[in-house]
Amino acid sequence: MDDNSIMVADGGDFVATAAYVTRPRGPLMWLDPGPFGTLGVGGGFALGAKLVRPDADIWLIWGDGSAGYSLMEFDSFQRHKTPVIALVGNDACWSQIHRDQVEILGSGISCMLEYSDYDKAVTAFGARGIKLTRKDQVGLKDAFKDAIKSSRQGQSVLINALIGKTDFRKGSISV
Repeated sequence: MDDNSIMVADGGDFVATAAYVTRPRGPLMWLDPGPFGTLGVGGGFALGAKLVRPDADIWLIWGDGSAGYSLMEFDSFQRHKTPVIALVGNDACWSQIHRDQVEILGSGISCMLEYSDYDKAVTAFGARGIKLTRKDQVGLKDAFKDAIKSSRQGQSVLINALIGKTDFRKGSISV
């Protein structure tokens, strides 16, 4: 990731975990919905960031639940020639909610999602979709380089990373 990269974070568990391992390149280089969990702002934040900083690589870090709120912004990205790179951490679950709901209520009802093909959905708007699975770990670096290249050439990219579930954040307070 270059020094001019801006990260837009929109999601629950995946984004909170990403916050542990990613490092913004400077002030105003990390945008997120804040402590109240206003999911769905990612697409609009990414569009605004690209309009204000057209020279920057914009990385939209989405959980699979939050991607559902503003995935249609890929139409805007393509139509207005404001390319971004989205990384969806797809664990087919509202994991941040599921973890506590099961512990407190004994049921994970309404928390389970599907391993949706977000990578295919964005192609309807002329964007590029890439699906990564556990088998693709060897080519991970090349996939990210390829996404950056496509974005710099004017095409938005969505990387749909199929991930497993984890208890990494168990016991953390979700505000």
